[in-house]
Amino acid sequence: MALWRAYQRALAAHPWKVQVLTAAHLRRCPDNTCVPCIGSLMGLGDIISQQLVERRGLQEHQRGRTLTMVSLGCGFVGPVVGGWYKVLDRFIPGTTKVDALKKMLLDQGGFAPCFLGCFLPLVGALNGLSAQDNWAKLQRDYPDALITNYYLWPAVQLANFYLVPLHYSQVWWSTPVVPATWEAEARESIEPGRQ
Repeated sequence: MALWRAYQRALAAHPWKVQVLTAAHLRRCPDNTCVPCIGSLMGLGDIISQQLVERRGLQEHQRGRTLTMVSLGCGFVGPVVGGWYKVLDRFIPGTTKVDALKKMLLDQGGFAPCFLGCFLPLVGALNGLSAQDNWAKLQRDYPDALITNYYLWPAVQLANFYLVPLHYSQVWWSTPVVPATWEAEARESIEPGRQ
């Protein structure tokens, strides 16, 4: 709710700037798969994670990691999650509290485990892991990544499905604060050098 209030304050103070940054992208992407927007937000989330959470500084910033996150946002996360939200909204139409709870349970019980099972190996491949190393890393790190997922995402998705209209849903969960928080918690699961 604090993020939403901050957005509303920014919209009231600088309506033109805020609308240019958000609404223009969403209007061009009515099918809820605004992949450049999602890729940019995931990249921004990685920058926030590296600079504010990990405190790397500009000299130690891992540009390749940020580009990996942008690429994942544009090529995988945007299309997959956008499509999932449309399917979920058709399967469970409505925005009541009960509908939001049903959507969150289906999202976190069915989609999240599958999504992570695809996302983690894709990150490993983009980081240059061999197929064998990637499989071993997935077997080792998947349970921790899924548990970490359940610390944050059920609450985020419940708010998402109850408060945010469908055409803004994907942008809501990909705002830099949420991925940066999750990324800080799950970083060890998606870095290739973890022992």
